Amino acid sequence: MSNLHVFLGEVLGTGLLILLGGGVCAAVTLKKSKAQGAGWTAIAFGWGFAVLIAAYTSNSLSGAQLNPAVTVAVAIKTGHWNQVPLYFAGQLIGAMIGAFLVWLTYLGQFQANEEPTLGIFSTIPEIDNPIQNLMTEIIGTFVLCILILTVGLNAGVGLSGIGILIIALTVVGIGYSLGGPTGYAINPTRDLGPRIVHSLLPIPNKGGSNWSYAWIPVAGPLIGSVLAGLLYKAMF
Repeated sequence: MSNLHVFLGEVLGTGLLILLGGGVCAAVTLKKSKAQGAGWTAIAFGWGFAVLIAAYTSNSLSGAQLNPAVTVAVAIKTGHWNQVPLYFAGQLIGAMIGAFLVWLTYLGQFQANEEPTLGIFSTIPEIDNPIQNLMTEIIGTFVLCILILTVGLNAGVGLSGIGILIIALTVVGIGYSLGGPTGYAINPTRDLGPRIVHSLLPIPNKGGSNWSYAWIPVAGPLIGSVLAGLLYKAMF
C-alpha cells in the first residue's frame, strides 16, 4: 500500500467511524432527537455498525486499521513500523473530521443544548478511579487486538468479508461486556480527536472537556495493544 493510500484510507475510514459512532451517541443523548433515550443497546450496535461500514469502505486503501492500538498490534506482529506514523496521522485527522461532522449533523440540537455534551464526543468513566479505568481500557483493547491478530488478519479470513463482520460484532460484544465502566474507547484517536473538537466547538452549555482524564483512553488502549501483540508473538 502506498503512503498516500494509507493516509487517505485512514482519514476516510476513521472519519466514517467517528461520524457514525459519535452520531449514535448524539442521537441517543440530545433533546429533540428522535432516538433520544434509546439506550446502551443502540450505542453498542451503533458503534459496531460504524466499524463495519468504515472498515468495508477503507479496507482496499489502507487495510482499515482505523485505530492506533490496532496499528501498534499489527506492527508488533509483522515487524513493519515504517508506515505507523502515517496511520496515526490519518486516524487522528479522520477522527477530528468525523466529530466535526457529528456536530454539523445535529447542529440544531446542539444549538438548543442545555446539558454537558462531552459524552457524545469522548468517553467518561462512571466511577472516577484511574487505576480501574486504565485496566478496563487495557482489557477491552486487548480483547479487540488479539481477535484481530488471530482471526481478522489471518490468511483464511483477512480484513475483508467475514473478517470485518467478526471484528464489528466483537466491538458490539466488548461494548456489552466491558464497556460499562468507561464507555470503552478501545481506540486512542476515537477519544482524543473528538475531545479536541469538543473543546473547540461553540456548543452552548457544553461543559468541560475533562483533559485530566484524557490520558487514560490513550494509554490504556496502547498498553492493551502491546500486550496483545506480545502474546501473539509468543503463542502463534
